[in-house]
Amino acid sequence: MPDIPLAMIALLCLAALAAGWIDAVVGGGGLLLLPVLLLGLPAGTPAAFALGTNKAVAIVGTSGAAVTYARRAPVEVRTAVRIGLAALAGSSAGAFFAAGMSTEVLKPLIMVVLLLVAAFVILRPAFGTAPATGPATRRQVLAAIGLAGLGIGFYDGLIGPGTGTFLVLTLTATLHLDLVTASATAKIVNCCTNAGALATFAWQGSVLWQLAALMALFNLAGGTLGARTALKKGSGFVRVVLLTVVFALVGNLAWQQWVA
Repeated sequence: MPDIPLAMIALLCLAALAAGWIDAVVGGGGLLLLPVLLLGLPAGTPAAFALGTNKAVAIVGTSGAAVTYARRAPVEVRTAVRIGLAALAGSSAGAFFAAGMSTEVLKPLIMVVLLLVAAFVILRPAFGTAPATGPATRRQVLAAIGLAGLGIGFYDGLIGPGTGTFLVLTLTATLHLDLVTASATAKIVNCCTNAGALATFAWQGSVLWQLAALMALFNLAGGTLGARTALKKGSGFVRVVLLTVVFALVGNLAWQQWVA
């Protein structure tokens, strides 16, 4: 593990805790965790190490949130697993292309992603507020496999941040779910995307395992708490948290890119 000051390790652990909570509620915990990793790792560390370490941390918190949701939310586990298997393949493929990504490329891409998410949610105020209408049709499941599985899975392996949020939005749109049920389903799918990308990064030797293990404990606590919060508060709360997180992170990344 590279030489990282103790204060920075503490900051990374707190970021992992917050990211776990955010990821469980609205997805996109990596939008917080990855920029902090990019900032916290020593200068000259390849961006692939931040991406790989982020996956090793995120899979633990996402798994904890998935278990919490599966126990208390009306999740169609069979459908989620089908989408997840496609996502695993997509994320594995995307991770192969991620090794050459640089920090200078990542930050502007993340900002664009965030702004697109915010615009969509603002323009569709009723999106994800209606309860699920019933079991998904075959056509809806196939659409979810293609878009949420292969498409977003590839994005997760390539870049990563915002995957959970995109999964929530896509699953809400394709399967006609409310935001809480979509968040629950997204966690199962996200476990698969994280596993596929992590396997590739581990094979490439791009994971800082000691740091990841420490941060994963905090991420797990945040993920479990976040899932319980979302189940208790409902879809309206999820939407507010989503927009708050998006705009806070856009401002932070813009400051780093053009002011700091």
